[in-house]
Amino acid sequence: MAVSERTIGAITMLAVDGKLVLGASAEELRDKVLSCLQQGQQQFVVDLAKVPYMDSSGLGELVQAYASVTKKGGALKLMHLTTKLRDLLVITKLATVFDCFDTEEAALASFEGALG
Repeated sequence: MAVSERTIGAITMLAVDGKLVLGASAEELRDKVLSCLQQGQQQFVVDLAKVPYMDSSGLGELVQAYASVTKKGGALKLMHLTTKLRDLLVITKLATVFDCFDTEEAALASFEGALG
């Protein structure tokens, strides 16, 4: 699994590519988010379009990333969820926690004033 980063205005876009499962892959996402937070970034969109599978550890890492970001006064939103991932969020009732978007434009627009 790989996590790539790009910035649009004040928003950090993190694209996850590969399975988000127990072990190094889940830790890579955590490390990337924590590194960005240390650099002062607070607005995140995590692109999950290329995540074919996520286990409970991967889901836990998303929740932990969300908690870390919101604790610092920021926001973490998800986009491009596959049907399986969307179903997983609904089953675990996390669909009410995360803001999820189908397009990058909608995700970016949800950060009012952050594109400045």
